[in-house]
Amino acid sequence: MGRRHFMGLAAAALTLATGPGRATEAVEGALGMYGLIGKLVSLPGRRDELMQLLIEGSDQMPGCLSYIVAADATDPNAIWVTEAWDSEASHKASLSLPQVREAITKGKPLIAGFGERFVTAPRGGHGLGAAVH
Repeated sequence: MGRRHFMGLAAAALTLATGPGRATEAVEGALGMYGLIGKLVSLPGRRDELMQLLIEGSDQMPGCLSYIVAADATDPNAIWVTEAWDSEASHKASLSLPQVREAITKGKPLIAGFGERFVTAPRGGHGLGAAVH
């Protein structure tokens, strides 16, 4: 499974949790970058399987600048996904790729629910290139 699977699954999961179009123009601003931080909750005992599904495909998503999957330190079923995209449009476009749709199908049965979701405006940092001021 490629990065498209991974990115699409988590992005779709976060979109399903809160609905599309939650970002505002101010988020992208002059920088154009778009970020998401979201929490997924796996079925009991299935977190590692869901995380592996997400991680397996994290290297081929057009427009994705950074994608990090992390286990919650206090909840044995929670996963945090932190994403940075070159634009909100790239993020949205990833949801229509055939391989992303397939990843959503595989991942959905492992997801028990969703937690917080935050839209951000990345400015730079390791993995994003030079910081933009």
